[in-house]
Amino acid sequence: MERIITITTDFGIKDPYVGAMKGAILTINPGAEVVDISHLVSPQNILEGAMILEQAYSYFPKSTIHIGVIDPGVGGARRPILIETERYLFIGPDNGLFTPILTKEEIIGTIHITNKKYFHRGVSSTFHGRDVFAPVAAHLSLGEEPGSFGERIDDPLLLDIPEPALKEGTIEGEVILVDSFGNLITNIDAGDIPRLPVEGTIEVTIKEARIHGLSKTYGTGTKGRPIALIGSTNRLEIACNMGSASELLKAAAGERVEVRVLQP
Repeated sequence: MERIITITTDFGIKDPYVGAMKGAILTINPGAEVVDISHLVSPQNILEGAMILEQAYSYFPKSTIHIGVIDPGVGGARRPILIETERYLFIGPDNGLFTPILTKEEIIGTIHITNKKYFHRGVSSTFHGRDVFAPVAAHLSLGEEPGSFGERIDDPLLLDIPEPALKEGTIEGEVILVDSFGNLITNIDAGDIPRLPVEGTIEVTIKEARIHGLSKTYGTGTKGRPIALIGSTNRLEIACNMGSASELLKAAAGERVEVRVLQP
């Protein structure tokens, strides 16, 4: 039975972990189509994993099953969960990884995965990706109902993801993700900027850099200088023409960003 299963992890690409998860899926459903979203999430960085998954999941067809494994608490008290939305299914640890889904999607139900019938024999306490999440996804892809995997819960863990604030004619936000190009992706949405009360030239400030105006493309501006633009995530980004804004500005996730309008 052909059905898409995506995998997002912090496992990297050197070790056999991702391959083992795919093998576990295909053993149960050889017809599944397994797609990698990313395996280069920074180790144990749950917020980064949540942001990466958020940027990709909605571009997949209806009924896609998304596995997310950024799981520093594997084998501990955290619960394995299954989230059913109107369009997708999500499987992974209950550690806040699915916060964007839980806060933005129409949730049909959340299941605490407990039915060992669907697990790999001899579950490792250190590799639930292979022994719990992958087999559950494979059984789901064969048509098993979400309710078969455990009991419903109503208290999944949510991350405290920072929101931008409007203060005295400025929007104060922060960098929440640095991509592999060194682009600094902020928590300021394109829709936040019209909240500023006056019209004029937008000025974006990060550390000592003051950037005037919003560019339309990464290639705009002087080579090696920072620019600001609305990226494909519909969020404000700080980038660098032919360079890394992260390296240029010595900036990382958590760095404060301010947007204001200069008077004409």
